[in-house]
Amino acid sequence: MERDVFEHYLTDESRRGEAPRGAFTGAAGGAACGDLSRVSLAIEEGVVARVTFDAEGCGATLAATAAVAEMVEGESVLGAARIGTEEVDAAIGGLTPTKRHAAQLAADALHRGLAGAAASTERFAAESPDRVLVAMSGGVDSAVAALLERERGAEVIGVTLKLWADPETDGAKACCSPEAVLGARSQAHSLGIPHLTLDLEEEFRRRVVAAFVSGYTAGATPNPCIVCNGEVRIAAMVDLAERLGATHLVTGHYARIVDDGIGPLLAAAADHAKDQSYMLAAMPPPLLGRLRFPLTELHKPQVREIAARHDLAAAHKPESQDLCFLAGQGKRKFLRRHGGLEDREGAVLDRSGTPLGRHRGHHNYTVGQRRGIGVSADAPLYVLATDAEVNTVTVGTREELSTRTVRICGAVLHRDRASVDAVRLRYRSRPVPATIAVTETGADGSLEVALSEEFAGASPGQTAVLLAGEAIVGHGTIVS
Repeated sequence: MERDVFEHYLTDESRRGEAPRGAFTGAAGGAACGDLSRVSLAIEEGVVARVTFDAEGCGATLAATAAVAEMVEGESVLGAARIGTEEVDAAIGGLTPTKRHAAQLAADALHRGLAGAAASTERFAAESPDRVLVAMSGGVDSAVAALLERERGAEVIGVTLKLWADPETDGAKACCSPEAVLGARSQAHSLGIPHLTLDLEEEFRRRVVAAFVSGYTAGATPNPCIVCNGEVRIAAMVDLAERLGATHLVTGHYARIVDDGIGPLLAAAADHAKDQSYMLAAMPPPLLGRLRFPLTELHKPQVREIAARHDLAAAHKPESQDLCFLAGQGKRKFLRRHGGLEDREGAVLDRSGTPLGRHRGHHNYTVGQRRGIGVSADAPLYVLATDAEVNTVTVGTREELSTRTVRICGAVLHRDRASVDAVRLRYRSRPVPATIAVTETGADGSLEVALSEEFAGASPGQTAVLLAGEAIVGHGTIVS
């Protein structure tokens, strides 16, 4: 450690004080470690015009926080977003391993202040012809998307969404946890990319998690990712991209944007095993003109190979298989903690109403489910329906499960209903040839979809994605 540099920041009181009026304040640390770093940023026309700070605890925390304040004052927001633990550590002459946490606390405080600015309505820069905002989750797909954009010469900014913080969630496996934010920030800085955090936890809790819980309470199986992408995540990031002067939002999704002559629509990516167009189906087409998917033509092994070739830390990171807010605790435990859905015994019935056995609670079962029913029979049994009001689960054969008609509500159509020629009824299911069977939409946005072949397991609460050829032209929620 360079003592002269360290002593300078240790005794620098020039910016220490209360937060300026209208400033964005970030704080990190607290009771657990005994150290606290606070940084407040007054931003004017995309520049950090004034900074104040405060710190408690060891001298290293005070020095690191003072250094951050000096580093960012007069800097652009994007310049400040490039500063991480390494830069803070270097600025104060290098900390010993036992004191390095001080540089991390100061960097975290800075980025939490920047997160407040990112969530505001502030405009930070005029539009630049090839500036892009890349959604970075800390995983390999988004890292490679950022890398490919940088390699083609774009000015790249990274953003990570903080959607969920819960002590019962395994943050290392969630793509939107505080731990994921730190990992994505480190990843962005290793690529020389400025990084911002966008905190949407309150909206996510209200619009996505609450709908997930209420859906299961009512006996449906909701798909929160489609709501999140269509109503929360993408629109917020596109708005931030515009305020940063970026022409596009770039994501690591496996999806394609096509134009049918009327405008942009979503379609499947080259890697059908990883295709995520279904999960993006509720995204309004006007947003598609602001999106870019660099992985459209790539397959997953190619993406990992690119990451390994560039020594990206995420090259071999395993993929999360859970919903982000379920990671590490599972659906059953989550519904009990956040929705009060306790297990309670009820009857397992056949279609005639004859009792066949007992179950642990209707919310533990999904239409189309085969395993875990707990009833033996000569032929395999599937869940046909659940009734939340009386807490029953109805089961039957695959033939009884199959249908040629599916009703959806809340239908949204981007093209004439006559163009619909297929529907996808589950994330990993293939499209089923289909037509819209009615000429008028019901008061609740309901439509009836006629299938050209039998489909087993159209689950209430899941999303029906309507197709015209390869393009997604609408969607709705399956109802019983």
